[in-house]
Parts: sequence; C-alpha cells; structure tokens
Amino acid sequence: MIKADLHIHTAYSMDCAMPLEQIIARCLEVGVNCLAVTDHDTIAGALKLKEMAPFHVIVGEEILTTDGEIIGLFLSQEVPSKLSLEETIARIKAQEGLVCIPHPYDRLRFSAFRNQVFEDIMPEVDIIEVFNARSLSPGSSAKAWQLVKKYGKLASAGSDAHTPAEIGNACVEMPEFNSQDEFLKSLANGKISGSKSNPTVHFASTWARLKKQLF
Repeated sequence: MIKADLHIHTAYSMDCAMPLEQIIARCLEVGVNCLAVTDHDTIAGALKLKEMAPFHVIVGEEILTTDGEIIGLFLSQEVPSKLSLEETIARIKAQEGLVCIPHPYDRLRFSAFRNQVFEDIMPEVDIIEVFNARSLSPGSSAKAWQLVKKYGKLASAGSDAHTPAEIGNACVEMPEFNSQDEFLKSLANGKISGSKSNPTVHFASTWARLKKQLF
C-alpha cells in the first residue's frame, strides 16, 4: 500500500513558496510516497519534482477556467488558463489525462464550481475530490461524497498543501500502481483519511502571492 497526497503545490505556483527539496524531505518524514503535484496553471514544478523525487509523482495542473478551477492529472502538456471549461477539459482529454474536480463545495473559494456546472461536465469527469484539508466550508466533504455517489465517480483527497507542514494532512491509502489505468483501479480501492489544516495556512499562501507580485 502507498500513502498518496493527491493535491499539492510547489514554489512554481503563484501563491506558494515551497521549494521542491523541502517537499521531498517532508514527504519522507511523514511517510507520503505518492504525490499529485497540481500547481496553478503550470506543470513545470511537477515535471521537475518527478525527476528528483524517490517516490511516485503524478504530473498535474490546477487550471483556472472561465467557470472555476479544475485539475488535470497525468498530463504531458501544460493547459493554458482562462479558457472555457469545455475547452480546458477537451485539452486534458486530448492528452489522455484525467479530469478531477477539486474542492467542489468550498463556498469560500471564488474558483469553486456551482451546481449547474456539475450537471454539464459530469460525463467527462473521472475523479471528485471529497476531502480537501484546506477547505473551510462546513459540510463540503459530505456534499462532495453525495456527488460521487450520484454520478458513480472515483473519490480522492489532497492536502492542497502550500507549506511543508500541510503535506499529508489529507491522503488516500491505496494499492501501488504503475500506470494510469492501474491508478484508477487502485484509487477505487483506496481509503481516505486526514484532518483539516489550521486555517492560518491561508495567510502563508496569500503572503507568497503578494511577494511574487511585488518582487
């Protein structure tokens, strides 16, 4: 079995200052041996970490669309931001990537989708994130699980880490895998666990964003 955190960020994200070396060290410290690196609107950090890490790294991207954020996993090419949701999904699928909805009911994020969007895109969705350790909205996980059951989708979890201490706060314990197809089968047999991050972690990402904008 492996311990997978399926939503983290690196210093390559516009709101994160976490160096790749620090991410590897933290993962080894807490026993996380699989990461989905989902930087905002870039796969550069994921590709670099994949070269460096002594464990499995899934190349992903958290992409801002005109309707909200969506995650592509197992990507080989970067998907531009601010395209329509339909075009973004088409570009993920064109490279045989997987489509994941992050933090679907976090009402405190302007980038979260609204109900009608779920109905429109669900045929193309592979995975729904049912536990995000940074989500501040009460009941968001329960609603996400309802979405999984309604549409028969796979469930995932991620810390959404922007700081080292957050890594592993949400994980999926799942069988090992060696391909994308095996990943899907493994995730279907995964066990989700974790705890909410301290709300103050949002200050760290806000400060990182401001520093990058200013300097």
